[in-house]
Amino acid sequence: MNFVKNTIKQIFGKKLIHKIEEYVCSSNLSKLAQIYNSDKYGRHLYTPIYERVFHSLRHKKLNILEIGVGGYDRPTEGGASLKMWKRYFPKSNIYAIDIFDKSKLQENRIKIFQGSQDDIVFLEKVVQQTGVLDIIIDDGSHINKHVISSFNFLFPKLKNGGIYVIEDLETAYRDDMGGDSNDLNNSSTSMNFFKTIVDAVNYHEFNNNLYEHIEFVDKIESIHFYHNLIFIFKK
Repeated sequence: MNFVKNTIKQIFGKKLIHKIEEYVCSSNLSKLAQIYNSDKYGRHLYTPIYERVFHSLRHKKLNILEIGVGGYDRPTEGGASLKMWKRYFPKSNIYAIDIFDKSKLQENRIKIFQGSQDDIVFLEKVVQQTGVLDIIIDDGSHINKHVISSFNFLFPKLKNGGIYVIEDLETAYRDDMGGDSNDLNNSSTSMNFFKTIVDAVNYHEFNNNLYEHIEFVDKIESIHFYHNLIFIFKK
């Protein structure tokens, strides 16, 4: 199989073969992740879960925001998952934010903003330009307090019926990222923050007003936990 593939590449050229692969695999997120070298498949096994959740949305016209582009401070590196999302959602606008300048990775239907996910003023400006967001994916700094602050600000901006995703929740157990693997009830970790949302879904049955101060608690329909991955669905 590899011999045939390599022979075809020699005859038709790598770029053409790459385009053919993109087209043929456009409905298969795991294959697209491999084509674009996204770690959402391989290092992580997120794409099979994403595909189950997102499959029915593929051909809708959506506004999708991903926090984090990748490639660190190297301006021409990263953006693998942005290209993956662009191919998988052929009618959607793909937006991203990153602390570093990644403007060189922009292309048709991919727009990137520079700033911190922990900067509420910056996030407000981003949302003003993107319009209402249908899907938000946090693959950013993974610092616990950043994950929580981004969610608290952006979830209310999410369209009703939208989906908010947080990746790489293993950092909730890493001290260097603000996590804690010794006290699993540490309220400052991202994992424990999202665990409380399980209770928030059912807060109407409480005999106290523990969650009434959270303005968007009534908008949380459900929360799904996977290995290092969380989906929050908005009513």
